Amino acid sequence: MTEKQPTRRRSLLKGAAVAAGAMSAPMVSMAQTTSLRFQSTWPAKDIFHEYANDFAKKVNDMAGGRLKIEVLPSGAVVPAFQLLEAVNKGTLDGGHGVVAYHYGKNSALALWGSGPAYGMDPNMVLAWHYYGGGKALLEEIYKSINMDVVSYLYGPMPTQPLGWFKKPIAKAEDLKGLKYRTVGLAVDIFTEMGAAVNPLPGGEIVPALDRGLIDAAEFNNASSDRVLGFPDVAKNCMLQSFHQSGEQFEILFNKGKYSALPQELRSIIDYAVQAASADMSWKAVARNTQDYVEMKKTGVKFYKTPDAILRAQLAAWDKTIAKKAGENPLFKKVLESQKAFAQPAGQWQNDYMVDFKMAYNHYFSGQAKKA
Repeated sequence: MTEKQPTRRRSLLKGAAVAAGAMSAPMVSMAQTTSLRFQSTWPAKDIFHEYANDFAKKVNDMAGGRLKIEVLPSGAVVPAFQLLEAVNKGTLDGGHGVVAYHYGKNSALALWGSGPAYGMDPNMVLAWHYYGGGKALLEEIYKSINMDVVSYLYGPMPTQPLGWFKKPIAKAEDLKGLKYRTVGLAVDIFTEMGAAVNPLPGGEIVPALDRGLIDAAEFNNASSDRVLGFPDVAKNCMLQSFHQSGEQFEILFNKGKYSALPQELRSIIDYAVQAASADMSWKAVARNTQDYVEMKKTGVKFYKTPDAILRAQLAAWDKTIAKKAGENPLFKKVLESQKAFAQPAGQWQNDYMVDFKMAYNHYFSGQAKKA
């Protein structure tokens, strides 16, 4: 064998390796993309729709072109309250909303958001869902109403205001006869308190207030309320309430579409939900703060809901759940699960957590008085 032959052989092997690499590269870049069409239950301008897009972007970025979720705003394909059926039927591949919007199909669904949740804050309700039996119960309810979907709960919402009023309310009696918007089991709470309740979707609330079809309404938070135009039609906002003090978001997938995904992509979705939950809660603090301050500058008056009204809410809630539990075994089952988790978890949180308001007042109460 001459000296040139080994050199020639090495060159041929090297060329073959380069060719093989060149052939394999397009296979990666040309890998098939699975596209999923989602719809949110929120107007395009609402921060909630932004949260839905934030989740989709996390999935899309991590999937590296193999999975792409597109999120349309409320009403693009179906009305907000028809999201669950649309995902179940495959009209949509998935969606972003809240479990309470499905309240009409089984009253127990509203327990993921409506009411005081035995004193649990939103993050604790999510803890119950994932580590206290709530997830299995939600799956059981969906199965009972023939909804073949995959549900992820995430995104602990800050306590929602009592709402926007033409004039402040001072006592529970002020709610009697008031035409008021809310959703979920909050409908039953305020009906028990004497209000005439209209469960409008988010995008319809401000026009109804403006036209006098309703007298007062709640939606959710400072950022959503501001961009939806509440300050343009009412100048009084009552803060703090038990009607929806522990709510979270829901991400839905059509089960067939979800199950067809490879395990790696399903794992990406799992972790994107967790990442989006943390990101949403941080963003909410920053943005809600900014919008709260800006609305004050425009002349909106914020009032703390009187304790007498809060206690009346709890009393109305107790009557509501007693009635619903008697009518619906699944409702009773969810309540019992929440209560069993909330009693020790609430004691732990109340015993361990320091009073942050004390520290805040230590540093800022003097400045507030001077202002």
